This record gives sequence, structure tokens and C-alpha cells, in this order.
Amino acid sequence: MVIRLGKKGDFQLNNNLKGLLQNDRLVFIIRWCIGFTFIYASFNKIIAPAAFAKIIYGYGLFPNSIINVIAIVLPFLELSTGLSLIFGIYIRAATLIISIMIALFIAILSFNLIRGYEFDCGCFSSIKTSYSRAVLSSIGRDVVILAGALMVLFNGQSGKKHSR
Repeated sequence: MVIRLGKKGDFQLNNNLKGLLQNDRLVFIIRWCIGFTFIYASFNKIIAPAAFAKIIYGYGLFPNSIINVIAIVLPFLELSTGLSLIFGIYIRAATLIISIMIALFIAILSFNLIRGYEFDCGCFSSIKTSYSRAVLSSIGRDVVILAGALMVLFNGQSGKKHSR
């Protein structure tokens, strides 16, 4: 759609988008979906940190000295930010952390896909999956989650309850 200045209906799309982004019910639903997704994603990693460490090692991007730290800290960060979104505590901080994590996940997955490096995503389990199909679907899923997280982050109502 081309936006032309001077006509009354030109900013209708902008107003509709603004209304959608400021819809508190939609933001609440998205917040809960992202929260439950991160809680669910953390469980297998918390239960089996050694298996998750092997997956991180398979990325071929991190020094061996920090792989175990990542394998232990990341799942608890996912769990705590997910719980924060569900319970409505520090929503903006949790959403910012989730947005950063998702952006990094997208960058890491894309980098390894571009270089043709075969690895297992490890997003929700330690079960091996089809490499290229799983990576492409993981990137697509992460883009959708990032869009939702940014919507929650930039929604003016998301932190009102706790800003007083």
C-alpha cells in the first residue's frame, strides 16, 4: 500500500496497526504463549544439562570452557523469563531478555545454516531431527516469537501495573 499525504483514508492502515498493537487482550495472549513456550523449552534442558551441553558443542561456535556454563544458565534464564511473563512480573525486562535471546538464536541458526554446518537445534528436546528442515522451521518459529515479543515489549500497557 502506498501512503500519500493529504488524503483522509491514507493513514487508516497505520491506525488499524496501532490499534492491533495496543490491544491489551492480544498482548496478554501473546505474552502467555511466549511464556509457556519458554517454560516448556527449558524443561528438557534443566533435566538433562549434559545432553544440552553436547548440543551446544555441536553448534561449533563456543569455546569449550563456557559450554557447560551456557548449558546450565540458559535453561534457567528461559524458565525465569517465561514465568515472569506468565505471572506478569517485570514484563518488559523479561521480554527484552527473551527478544535478545531469540535474536541470538536466529543469528546462530542462520550462521550455521549458511556455512552448511550440521547441528541439532536443541530448542525443545535432545532428540535429533532432520537438519535443514528443522533449522528452517526453527528460524521461522523464532521470527514469529521475536515479533510477538517485540509487540509485548513496545506495547504501552505491558508494564503499567508494575510501574507505580
